[in-house]
Amino acid sequence: MTRPMRFVPHHILLTKQTLIIMLRLLNPLLGILTILYPAAVYFGLQYLQPWSIAAMLAVVLAIKLLLSGQSWARPVLVCGLLFAGFAVWRNNFVSLRFYPVLMNAVMLLIFAGSLFYPPSIVERLARLQQPNLPPQGVRYTRRVTQVWCGFFIVNGSIALVTALWSSFAWWSLYNGLIAYLLIGLLFAGEYLIRRRTQKQDA
Repeated sequence: MTRPMRFVPHHILLTKQTLIIMLRLLNPLLGILTILYPAAVYFGLQYLQPWSIAAMLAVVLAIKLLLSGQSWARPVLVCGLLFAGFAVWRNNFVSLRFYPVLMNAVMLLIFAGSLFYPPSIVERLARLQQPNLPPQGVRYTRRVTQVWCGFFIVNGSIALVTALWSSFAWWSLYNGLIAYLLIGLLFAGEYLIRRRTQKQDA
């Protein structure tokens, strides 16, 4: 006995499609809001209580955690949430300055840990696009992971210096702009080296 066919109303299909599109757009938006955190702290000095900025950070990180598809990113978001809760409890602007330091430290632990317990983080990301990664690709992604570890050490150290001894203006400038420019340069440099390496191996 055959079961009768079930028809899904057209408006329900549209609702699901709209929800998927909204979720895809929401994740980059949340990423932008996280990048704007130093600017929010700087401009919030005059208008907001420290706990309110930390609470907004917690909301953004909580939503990112729910939408996160990468298992390695979840510990970063959890640590960020714990920090935000601590900053809400402390309710002072000095505490808010240590968020970039914590993020660099956690990223360093995750990337460095993947070198001891392979595959490395960069290799995992590379296999999303190229599942059958050749041995030279594995070696290359391991070196790139090591480079990122060095970056997190340097960037985290500078973030710590700005958190301890600089003004809020300099702290915001470095952690909200210069650090991301350096990340962009690192991505661009790695891309150019990868393209050159692929041409040599071809």
